[in-house]
Amino acid sequence: MPSSGVLERAGVPIIDERSAADALGGGRNEAVLLFFPGDPAQRPETADVAVIFPELLAAFQGRLRGAVVALGAERTLGQVYHVDVFPSLAVIRAGVTIGVIPRVRDWADYVQKIEAFLDPAAQPLAQAAPRVAITSAYKGATA
Repeated sequence: MPSSGVLERAGVPIIDERSAADALGGGRNEAVLLFFPGDPAQRPETADVAVIFPELLAAFQGRLRGAVVALGAERTLGQVYHVDVFPSLAVIRAGVTIGVIPRVRDWADYVQKIEAFLDPAAQPLAQAAPRVAITSAYKGATA
């Protein structure tokens, strides 16, 4: 979790596997900007996105609320909400992922993508196909 006071000042809830369903759906149709920070010690971009995140909430005030995924819940909730890269921002509506913005971007990219995700006609991300883990590569292998 970024140690920046920026997120604390934003006053957004920190969610985990137990609280996600209520925080992100709960029968409401409002959109949530969900921040998957990643470990800031391993991902320097996390600090940048942590600063941008509350600014985006302010820019979309009244149309979007925010939440941050707890560090230990990122992998599990990432699978549920189609987030593979940290840091990422995901727009969730009624518990369904509408779009994901990985890594740090230019302000204009964030605004354009979030506007598109907030369009009532925006379609949810397609369900991901089952994932296959590649555990090793053998150079020179033949089929």
